[in-house]
Amino acid sequence: MVGGGQLARMTHQAAISLGQSLRVLAAGENESAGLVAGEVVHGHHTDLEALRSFARGVDVVTFDHEHVPGEHLQTLEQEGVLLRPGPGALAFAQNKLLMREHMAAHDLPGPAFAEVSDVDDVLKFGDTHGWPVVLKAATGGYDGKGVWMVDEAADARGLVPELLDAGMSLLVEEKVAMRRELSALVARSPFGQGAAWPVVETVQSNGINTEVLAPAPGLSESRTHEAQNLALRIAADLGVVGVLAVELFETDEGLLVNELAMRPHNSGHWTMDGSRTSQFEQHLRAVLDYPLGVTDLLSPTVMANILGAPETPAMRVDERLHHLFARYPDARVHLYGKGERPGRKLGHVNLLGTLDDELRQRARLAAHWLSHAEWLDGYQIH
Repeated sequence: MVGGGQLARMTHQAAISLGQSLRVLAAGENESAGLVAGEVVHGHHTDLEALRSFARGVDVVTFDHEHVPGEHLQTLEQEGVLLRPGPGALAFAQNKLLMREHMAAHDLPGPAFAEVSDVDDVLKFGDTHGWPVVLKAATGGYDGKGVWMVDEAADARGLVPELLDAGMSLLVEEKVAMRRELSALVARSPFGQGAAWPVVETVQSNGINTEVLAPAPGLSESRTHEAQNLALRIAADLGVVGVLAVELFETDEGLLVNELAMRPHNSGHWTMDGSRTSQFEQHLRAVLDYPLGVTDLLSPTVMANILGAPETPAMRVDERLHHLFARYPDARVHLYGKGERPGRKLGHVNLLGTLDDELRQRARLAAHWLSHAEWLDGYQIH
């Protein structure tokens, strides 16, 4: 797996039970997966020679992020390296403009968009589709980075030239009036077998997913099937191998595709405890061309991300865990072994049970306690 972050760390956990050895290409010594995986190679994903050397000793290469340059992926494939997913599929996760153009050409639902070559493109788009508009970097953005809300023409005149001068490729999209955000997580094998998990609701704050509700509350059976079939269609159409997350907007008129991720995804972390097959095991099954596992829901689940506090608490993490388990012994905690800093994803908590306000509040309290060492409801341990 290229990339040594938390997705590689949790994929390594799944590989152990399958009797597989996951070799990880990590950029630094203290990356999340590099702390636990048995075979860790240090090298950067933008270094072609490091990628070549890494790939020589493995049977198949997969990824925990989309940031390997496309030309490097094409070179590796031409040299006989088995990449799953391949560069032809990954290009649509790496480049939002390319993805939008493909979706539009194949009548897949999405917001209105336009390529941005100069500020006039944004001004014309805003005048046609209404302000505010959403400006996006075509490549490289994640967790709210590379996305700007442009309220009016004056803002566009100030921002767009600055970004273009910095060498960014941009697109502009209409701001969608949505009910909520959903995620349809599926997997596809090289053989063409597909599997879909229950559709989930994702809750965002400042562009970062803070909470996942599985399954999405109140989502009709027909809308659920629509989302799952849409994701499976995209996976087959693009030739995806592995896990694919299709982020969706639910609107009054129907579903719109927001973004794609061709790897295990934050919206699927609930599957580690709430599904018969986790997204990490499923990704490995697909990459290794095993038959895919069943995706049945074991229990409704709330996943809450643990995000770094503005100031790192004096209380050590193991002490925080001690107190958390004393209060919530049913909490399923997954920590990533990362150094703490503000807003950083440090782990997540899964709580299983009836999907109601109480379960959601318990999940939020648990995640906040692990990051801040304080209880939001006023209960404080000294």
